[in-house]
Amino acid sequence: MGDVKVSCERVTSALSDDDLEMLCEAALAGILDGGGFGWIRPPSRDVLKRYFEGLLLVPERNLYVVRENGIICGAGQLIRPPASYEAHAATVTLTAFFIAPYARGRGLGYQLLTTMLNGAKAIGCKVVNCDVRETHTQAIRLFRSFGFEEWGTHPYYARIGGQTVRGIFLSKLLADDHEASEWRFTPDTGATNHPARRALTLYPAIDLKDGACVRLRRGEMDDATHYSDDPAAQAKTFADAGCQYLHVVDLNGAFAGRSVNYSAIEAIVRATDLPVQLGGGIRDMEAIERWLSTGVERVILGSVAVKDPDLVKQAARAFPGRIVAGIDARQGKVATEGWAEVSELEANDLALRMEDAGVSAVIFTEISRDGMLAGLDLEQTAAMAKSLSIPVIASGGVGTLEHLQALRDVAQEVPGIAGAIVGRALYDGRVQLRDALDVFKAC
Repeated sequence: MGDVKVSCERVTSALSDDDLEMLCEAALAGILDGGGFGWIRPPSRDVLKRYFEGLLLVPERNLYVVRENGIICGAGQLIRPPASYEAHAATVTLTAFFIAPYARGRGLGYQLLTTMLNGAKAIGCKVVNCDVRETHTQAIRLFRSFGFEEWGTHPYYARIGGQTVRGIFLSKLLADDHEASEWRFTPDTGATNHPARRALTLYPAIDLKDGACVRLRRGEMDDATHYSDDPAAQAKTFADAGCQYLHVVDLNGAFAGRSVNYSAIEAIVRATDLPVQLGGGIRDMEAIERWLSTGVERVILGSVAVKDPDLVKQAARAFPGRIVAGIDARQGKVATEGWAEVSELEANDLALRMEDAGVSAVIFTEISRDGMLAGLDLEQTAAMAKSLSIPVIASGGVGTLEHLQALRDVAQEVPGIAGAIVGRALYDGRVQLRDALDVFKAC
């Protein structure tokens, strides 16, 4: 597979005829697929051209486009309030955000949203608001992965095809740590105030050994508990319960240095519509390309992050938004080769290197706690999240509902924490899946 170049930009001058044609083509495809501009049926190309040309004449509207190998494949807009709206001067509305259907699944949405949020920061905005049809699940998932908080729904948001569609309202606070306390809403009730809780993502774990679902204690292959011979059925159970993502690890692959549980992983991907993040033994571009083309949403690079950082950079450029760094540590020191080897590299140092390499998120596991049900290492997780601008997913040690509540409480002060991976506690019944999902929902 050749190098894929993705670029994003704010449009500050008239588009060339070719660019305008490409933008209209992408927009028409997006409208036919379910919207993006409010049109139910696609307008004529001339109408679309006039629409985009007119945007550049409105100072309050900033148009952004994303390109793949120079071809415009999507766009979005930031709308600033009029200058006379002093109370709203630091807010901006994100709207008309779309990626053409033929270009989805390759990280373009991630890159476009990253560029737009950086653009909002550059003009001094502290809050980004947006609203999305409830049926646009991929867009909602993307916004949530960036820390957007869901604060309400509109029961009569749109009327499409004879059906009423609900809308979801989302906001993201861009203020830095010093400013955040000034921006968080505290109701004037006379009672003790608590910051609004932010939704986190629960990642149920499916760890594969010899084709079966197992859980290890402290990463020891000889200390595995067998839970199910049907990983696909387990994936469907998680999906039916309301999970939004699956975390899958090929344990044999992690120790062998190459993927092993092919059949089980492919069966999991086919079993549900949930996105899957996969780790374990993926250590070259061929393996990365294979799994992403098979239907895996994100690939987790662990040992190779330490031993071949250039590969991580290459993969992050080729598949923006779809490469995650898995950082496993014992007492703060990075472990590799299926946790069999411990280096002298500090976990936080590796996390910063991975951010520079372009990964979309970091999964942090304190191995000494993994499978022990003693609770997450909140201190290390929070310290890592504070040092990064990309999301951190906590892993290792969840044993009770209180452990998830503790992470949720920490995440209110450390927005970079995006969720947690839970395995043994779910399988043992120590944590009920529905209760765990409720803890992580926004209140």
